[in-house]
Amino acid sequence: MSPRRPAPSACHLHDKAYNLYLQVYGQQGSNAMTLDELREAVDARTVDTVLLALTDMQGRLQGKRLTARHFLAEVAEHGAEGCNYLLGVDVDMTPADGFALFSWERGYGDFVLHPDLATLRPVPWLQATVVCLADVAWQDGSEVVVSPRQVLRRQLARLAERGWTANAGTELEFIVFRDAYEQAWKQGYRGLEPANLYNVDYSLLGTARVEPLIRRIRNSMEAAGMLCEDSKGECNYGQHEINFRYADALKTADEHAIYKNGVKEIAALEGMSITFMAKYDEREGNSCHIHFSLADEQGQIFHRDQGVFEAFLAGQLACLRELTLLLAPNINSYKRFADATFAPTAVAWGRDNRTCSLRVVGHGPSLRFENRAGGADLNPYLALSAIVAAGLHGLEHGLELEPAFEGNAYTASEKPRIPGSLREARELFAASGVARSAFGDDVVDHYVNAADVELEAFGAAVTDWERYRGFERL
Repeated sequence: MSPRRPAPSACHLHDKAYNLYLQVYGQQGSNAMTLDELREAVDARTVDTVLLALTDMQGRLQGKRLTARHFLAEVAEHGAEGCNYLLGVDVDMTPADGFALFSWERGYGDFVLHPDLATLRPVPWLQATVVCLADVAWQDGSEVVVSPRQVLRRQLARLAERGWTANAGTELEFIVFRDAYEQAWKQGYRGLEPANLYNVDYSLLGTARVEPLIRRIRNSMEAAGMLCEDSKGECNYGQHEINFRYADALKTADEHAIYKNGVKEIAALEGMSITFMAKYDEREGNSCHIHFSLADEQGQIFHRDQGVFEAFLAGQLACLRELTLLLAPNINSYKRFADATFAPTAVAWGRDNRTCSLRVVGHGPSLRFENRAGGADLNPYLALSAIVAAGLHGLEHGLELEPAFEGNAYTASEKPRIPGSLREARELFAASGVARSAFGDDVVDHYVNAADVELEAFGAAVTDWERYRGFERL
């Protein structure tokens, strides 16, 4: 078996590296690193590698490892090229048919990754490394409209036309295993040992069992410039959650993607593994609750303008079913929607009611709603785009907010239901006038095809369930 955790000397080195980054790049939770700070770090030989990354359809970081001097000399100003198939593949990185913009017929040429220097930040868990996220453009400078980051930018631009910005926070749950990723692969992901053997929701005793890993993640993200607030145990065996302070929606999505990638890398360095699958087993799934509010130059809007708040929330209710694909993009996503599991099944809103898909919390300037439909497998850029598009639909059409639901929404048979399968969500999204108006046909058709690719792959697979059920008895 692989070692469960590094030797004490390794832990000591991790803490030294963490403290060094704080000294070089300022206080915990500081803003992103500047280009001048990067130059100084390169000259001081404390940084030698820059990760240039885009976020793909699955919400994963893809890109190149650049020497820091090359990044400063060429890429920071001019960008770098990458194969455009990165936005036309499935989760296995297999080029898929049906994408209008990326295909064998088009030759799978390059697009350009333009660094967004506002995202530049250290990667404390990797030696002498920083990361910079990129916007994606064609060679002629026009944007690649199906790129998730570009999809969100356009929705935020619609808010900006009203003088508004969006604030958001994403809460990601995950399950920790004491098996290394390679060992889990060799075992066919069977017989894995969860880090906790009982429900540790809010348990300080139970979470202490895995605190060396969780502490390293918290401290690493702080050193990377994120404002980490807390960590806690969750219901499933080995399930945990780490929460960060809300920020503007684009920054939240960027940090979500960096964090999710980093969590897996840190777990691997500790000889352990983590999954963000929406539904790993028959117990509670991994959610991504999204807290959302609007702001303008005077501050938070929802508590000052009840009409905006109610219409925006009414839009969420009206559009949730047809935009669910952007919150639950995979076959596995829909197994999470189960009664009495804290994952919603009814399209309803309530005040501090965790049985509803939309939960209103806070008061005064902290008033916000929480979208509870998304799983930890979602793409944050697309999920936040769906929330903005739905809210603007509510505002533009003057939708009235229905009364808050009281009681157990799982038993509310009169309420519409969240789609029960990827196929149902795909059909609703494909036919959605709201989606086509907000995102454009190119984006809708692209992500409908992505769902088709997933459905076709699953339909061709023979599962363990089928073998256990039918090998002898059928």
